[in-house]
Amino acid sequence: MRSVVLLVLGVYFVLPLIAMAEFSTRGRGGSRSLESWTSIVDDEGLMEALVNSLLLSVTSAVLMLVLLVPTMAWIRLRLPRLQRLVEFLCLLPLAIPAIVLVVGMAPLYAWVNYFLGDSPLTLTFAYTVLVLPFAYRAIDAGLSAIDLKTLAEAARSLGASWLTVLWKVVVPNIRVALIGASLLSVALVLGEFTIASLLNFDTLQVQVNLLGKRNAGVSIAVSLLCLIFAFVLLFALSYVGQRRRQTVAEEEVSPGSN
Repeated sequence: MRSVVLLVLGVYFVLPLIAMAEFSTRGRGGSRSLESWTSIVDDEGLMEALVNSLLLSVTSAVLMLVLLVPTMAWIRLRLPRLQRLVEFLCLLPLAIPAIVLVVGMAPLYAWVNYFLGDSPLTLTFAYTVLVLPFAYRAIDAGLSAIDLKTLAEAARSLGASWLTVLWKVVVPNIRVALIGASLLSVALVLGEFTIASLLNFDTLQVQVNLLGKRNAGVSIAVSLLCLIFAFVLLFALSYVGQRRRQTVAEEEVSPGSN
């Protein structure tokens, strides 16, 4: 029964990818051609949008980690009563449609563009808010899995500063959670369309939408690459988590075997 379920799920997920690959390699007269795929590299606008999205994914992930990790660790150690409030604020973007977020952010971005210019990288602020719910859950799971208070008190008793505790004690112990939060952020930023489109910024998904109106083959090829990249990120996250669990299990078994 399990094999049948896995087979059905495999067909459900793989068939659309096969259909996309078939359409993107369809040439004139029923022949096969890689023209749509080679056009990806030749399209300067698409490559520029891809670079913008990659830079945005990195800057958004970094800003998210800088904001969440110290805040969540400090609240758990010093202000546990505020934990529910911070959780509510971080999860709030899930309940607000992207188009409503844009309406609220548009006046702010008028000032941001005035002071910082109209670079697509200013979307980092909006995207950081967008990824907060998913990143919060990942980091919260990592912090819940360790005895943060004991580790922090032990480090402080040895003379470590708060920054040292954060960098050399907290971060190494929640490394897998941080990687997971970062990968989720990258996947979300690369797939975001509404905010970038309505704020008139040039990102990968905006270019894919424009390509779909003038060259469907190239648009499908780029979409397929994005899906494959997302699958790779998910497999990487699963692999890292599995390796971490194996390492922890080996460390727990090792003392008893000696």
